[in-house]
Amino acid sequence: MSSAARRLYKVLVTHPEVPLPALEYLRQKGCQTIVCENVPPVRSDILQKVLGVDAIFWACYQPLNAEILDAAGNQLKAVTTMSSGIDYVDVGEFKRRQMPLGHTPGVVKNGVADLAIGLMIAAGRFFHAGRQEIESSQWKTERIDWLMGQEIRDSTIGFLGFGGIGQAIAKRLQCWDVRQIIYHTRNRKENDGEFAAKHVTFDELLRESDFLVVACPLTPETKGKFDGGAFGKMKNNCVFVNVGRGGIVDQEALCQALKCGQIFSAGLDVMTPEPLPADHPLLKLPNCVIIPHLGTQTIKTTNEMAMVAANNIINALEGQPMVSPAY
Repeated sequence: MSSAARRLYKVLVTHPEVPLPALEYLRQKGCQTIVCENVPPVRSDILQKVLGVDAIFWACYQPLNAEILDAAGNQLKAVTTMSSGIDYVDVGEFKRRQMPLGHTPGVVKNGVADLAIGLMIAAGRFFHAGRQEIESSQWKTERIDWLMGQEIRDSTIGFLGFGGIGQAIAKRLQCWDVRQIIYHTRNRKENDGEFAAKHVTFDELLRESDFLVVACPLTPETKGKFDGGAFGKMKNNCVFVNVGRGGIVDQEALCQALKCGQIFSAGLDVMTPEPLPADHPLLKLPNCVIIPHLGTQTIKTTNEMAMVAANNIINALEGQPMVSPAY
């Protein structure tokens, strides 16, 4: 494709804070970028500006569905998200239209894995409860059994989901002297021997995990998977960490499990809804560490996500497979 031909392509970018290197790359490849300037993005603005574009760089979590595709028009050739999870995308509609759809799962694994380890430690060692004790002048200096936590060392670490993120966490745990790593997925992973990981049933995962990390996407199969019944099967010393999606967890059941000591503690980077209301009951629990969906919030990871998304678009416009197709 000549650079003259490339200049004919218009690309809608739905967020003004997409890293500049990705936008410059698109322009260097001859694309005209039409950037939505609202923060947060306004759907009516997107619907107005999407008309006539050849590709969409979707950098927000609004529903990506037939409404957007129809508004763009028949000349639309490709869409990519700048995210790993695509639970807000009507993938079935994209398949029906045979519209190329990309996303950016591979590059998020390291940033999310680092954060997951942090949540395991923060929740297991009562970081939040300790800070509350300081703020309320309850710091106890003469108690041996004060805020006794759980160590990763000699623990069984369980994963729901053992794809790129789960395996990146497991890789980091190889020098932590864990007892064993177990995981539950629909099918056994061929490379699980690399991490000395054992494939188990969901019930075994619940019963055996000292730390249980949710690192899977939100699907009809995983929605609400951690309910009261699931928490009831877990160890009372279990540290529950979710870096997947909030909808995988019944938050009322989680709140109850934390209150009554059914599980030891929780560390959450994802929840429902997002943003979580400031008066939500989970925020009042000393044994629950909550951070505002920071998994990919590093400069390096965000830049890498943007570049993968930009390459998805260029490849599709040039008639090549996307570097990271969603289906």
